[in-house]
Amino acid sequence: MARMKGAQHFRQRLVLSTLSNTALRIDDIRADSEAPGLCDFEASLLRLVEKISNGCGIEINETGTKLRYKPGILAGGRNLVHDCGTGRGIGYFLEPLIILGLFGKKPLSITLRGITNDSRDPCVDTFRTATLPMLKHFGVPIEGLELKVVARGAPPLGGGEVVLKVPIVPKSLTAATWVDEGMVKRIRGVSYSTRVSPHMANRMVDAARGVLNRLLPDVYIFTDHYTGSESGKSPGYGISLVAETTTGCILSSECAATHSGASELQLPEDLGTQAAMSLLQEIKLGGVVDSTHQGLLFILCALCPEDVSKVRVGKLSSYGIKTLQHIKEFLGVQFSIKPDPATGTVLLTCVGSGFQNLYRKVS
Repeated sequence: MARMKGAQHFRQRLVLSTLSNTALRIDDIRADSEAPGLCDFEASLLRLVEKISNGCGIEINETGTKLRYKPGILAGGRNLVHDCGTGRGIGYFLEPLIILGLFGKKPLSITLRGITNDSRDPCVDTFRTATLPMLKHFGVPIEGLELKVVARGAPPLGGGEVVLKVPIVPKSLTAATWVDEGMVKRIRGVSYSTRVSPHMANRMVDAARGVLNRLLPDVYIFTDHYTGSESGKSPGYGISLVAETTTGCILSSECAATHSGASELQLPEDLGTQAAMSLLQEIKLGGVVDSTHQGLLFILCALCPEDVSKVRVGKLSSYGIKTLQHIKEFLGVQFSIKPDPATGTVLLTCVGSGFQNLYRKVS
């Protein structure tokens, strides 16, 4: 049994505990806080994991500060529905779902309801344009992989809806040597608006293009305006950008309007410029994925067969570093980390844990 303390990196602990079939015990969950115990969104994540698995056991004490979790068999399933609440965006739930969905007994198809775009978690557009294409480097069949935005939901009330479909990996992932980031050849993006004037989306596009067009001509940002029942329950707007390189790497950045001060949303021009600048910052740091995708990249490398995987990232994020520690603890995989002073990037090499999808139905 793995024993942990505190509430940080809750998702990773849960995912790695499930995959490695290690029972997990977490003590002192926000024990000194004014609102002790698990938050609503963490309890919601536990319910979600329970939905896609058979026979998992979850025990929480009365105050919610202690949790015992015994993993079950990942079953997958079709036409599941989960309400993610409004504590965190749907992006918080998507990453664990994608990893666990790959190793289920049956392919996963699930409808998630809640906030589709906020400033805390990666938005659903980034998942669709950057996260899902990343999986093909590890031999995930791209045909069954899909994320469809049915309705947008901006904070605070949400009301968005997405449908996620994840195929199961045939037997195991394939080890990847993915170190050449290439040069940026084009930039694509989505600028969305809900329950505000459609002009807001165009203003964000103009601001972002003002920054990016000076550097390369091939910049195309779609505008996506939602009205009626598809526009959720709150007004909001934001922009998600992706840079594609000559070697097929995809780097992303995003910005969603937050309430600054009383009740005013930020200016769309500021959001467009900010998203473009943070995309340029990601490109400058180098690496085959951006800093938000480091954790997922390392977990995928560790779940590969017992073969060498080698990847290049820019500066290691604190989330990435914590992921490496958790991977060592749960899967017993240790990465060799070598800085590359010439480019300012970091090369990580590991031998996979030989993880196989044992639950899939043998036809």
